[in-house]
Amino acid sequence: MLFNKANKQNIKTEAGEPISLPPSGFKLVLKELLKDKFAIFSILVLVLILLFTFLGSAFVSKESLDTNILDGLMPAFSSGHFLGTDEGGKDILSLLIVGGRNSIVIGISVTAISIILGLVIGLISGYFGGVVDDIFMRIIDFIMVLPRFMIIIILTTIISNYNAFTLILLISLFSWTSSARYFRSFVLAQREREYVMASKASGSSNVAIMFREVLPNISSMIIIDVVLGIAGNIGIETGLSFLGYGLPASTPSLGTLIGYANDPVNIMSRPWVWLPAVVMLLIISYMINYVGTVFQRAADARQRR
Repeated sequence: MLFNKANKQNIKTEAGEPISLPPSGFKLVLKELLKDKFAIFSILVLVLILLFTFLGSAFVSKESLDTNILDGLMPAFSSGHFLGTDEGGKDILSLLIVGGRNSIVIGISVTAISIILGLVIGLISGYFGGVVDDIFMRIIDFIMVLPRFMIIIILTTIISNYNAFTLILLISLFSWTSSARYFRSFVLAQREREYVMASKASGSSNVAIMFREVLPNISSMIIIDVVLGIAGNIGIETGLSFLGYGLPASTPSLGTLIGYANDPVNIMSRPWVWLPAVVMLLIISYMINYVGTVFQRAADARQRR
């Protein structure tokens, strides 16, 4: 490996001039990040939020999440409650930590399932084309025209023993289609490239070409879809929970906390019960989307090269 690296660094033209090799995708992303100070700030903020929610959950006591009517609707900075309490006496800070963790876990889980399923189908559909592509595209078109929010809402009222795992599966059932179409478009452009033709001529199998040759060339697009997908899926979970059809009421999430804003009295007189969750959701969504634009710029720069 060291020999190969040395050779790459010492490649020269016939005139003896060194040849500058194009930078890797990782170097381009790192270069874009270092150029954009707000992107670095966004990543630091996201890391702090992850530490706040995941590590903070280990220090949240069970008592702070138990109902205690006597401590209901206490304002911020009162009796040891930094962000106050809700109408059931539950500590808002503890609910924010646990709820933020639950929303992030759901967003990441849905994104992982959607990306894996969409990537496999997008690779197969784009690589083979023809009848295979037509079949997958008609299935995807059918699923995409369905009113997914209405179907999820109906299923949540029908399914017994409804929990976070069920919500992840229901959202993933509809989310993979956009990823499949996204990756298919790039695979369609890659399958006619010279390196694919050369691999076919050398006798490589279709599976090897798809996953060993084509997949690395769309890796930057996968990263972009993952980053933006997490923000979008957190928003979907939050929206469903806000409407009362997401996580069960007993399971904290950003959506259930924002749901307190359904009461006009809470909006005007008790902002501490819903405003922290709104602020956290806005920060997460904006920071993730901004980092996604940096990855997009890096991918565009690599494509131009």
